[in-house]
Amino acid sequence: MIREDHPVFCPKLAGPADIVGKCAAFAVLQPPRLYNSGCCSDAPSAQSNTEDFRMTWWGWIIAGAILLGAELAFVSAQFYLVLIGSAAILVGLATLVLPLAGWLQWALFAVLAIVSMVTFRNRLYQKFTRTMPSVGTGPAGGVITLQVSLGAGESCQAEYGGTFWTVRNDSDTPIPSGSRAHIARVQDLTLLVRPEK
Repeated sequence: MIREDHPVFCPKLAGPADIVGKCAAFAVLQPPRLYNSGCCSDAPSAQSNTEDFRMTWWGWIIAGAILLGAELAFVSAQFYLVLIGSAAILVGLATLVLPLAGWLQWALFAVLAIVSMVTFRNRLYQKFTRTMPSVGTGPAGGVITLQVSLGAGESCQAEYGGTFWTVRNDSDTPIPSGSRAHIARVQDLTLLVRPEK
């Protein structure tokens, strides 16, 4: 029999009820036979740690939203965070509808994340990052027919695309009247042209 003043004294095993604290015995290191003896119902046990990894449904949804927001706003992770975040949101919705065990939540999250990355990531990434064809905005690269002759560095007024522009010869070669000129670039409201070859 264990004495009442022994550091591992447990009231259910010894009987007296005047011990300070219901489970004071568990504050010190105990022999294994007393630890698993069930003397105190609120004592920690190895089995009470199985639900420590269970997340609430709103925890999954918040984590998924943070991952989605990080990918879309700050990090270019090539859609990995989008798919992982989507998996977390789906697990959160599943946990809201069905009470899932902690291990099942994590297993479902892992399966959804891996399957979505293997199945959809390449297609989504290529669809959203595909190079767009260059769109010619403005008159650069076009051809204009000049009504007057332009010497090297000279300018005149000419109509192009329904608008009157200042046109300047940007080459060392004079451009004769009635000939076509290639628009090399646009500088402010001036078309810089070169003789067409």
